[in-house]
Amino acid sequence: MRTAVELLFAQGGPETLSPEAEYQLRHEDYVMEMPQSRERIRGRDAMRAMQEAFPTPPTITLRRVVGAQHLWVIEGTNDYDGDVWHAVVILELDHDGRIVRDTRYYTQACEAPEWRSQWVESI
Repeated sequence: MRTAVELLFAQGGPETLSPEAEYQLRHEDYVMEMPQSRERIRGRDAMRAMQEAFPTPPTITLRRVVGAQHLWVIEGTNDYDGDVWHAVVILELDHDGRIVRDTRYYTQACEAPEWRSQWVESI
């Protein structure tokens, strides 16, 4: 399943999933939530329609994919023409390996508070 999860987020290469293959990875009752913007998408048909309407899809770079069987966590970045957002995606799969729940958290880099500089290093 790891390969399918990685392919779901890959873009532009020969291994990128077709829209139909991506659609089939999602359960009919798929739910995707983005808590920061308080949005929920219900159903794989609605997700497909939103993706088809997306003006300019980002370039997605995966940093880490961890999980097993029914729970996967993906960390990466979405680059919208130089506007980079860090993302963490939590995928929950059913017994057939299809995605039933997809929770996504996005944030941009920000300046760290000065008070903790003695304990941290910049990355």
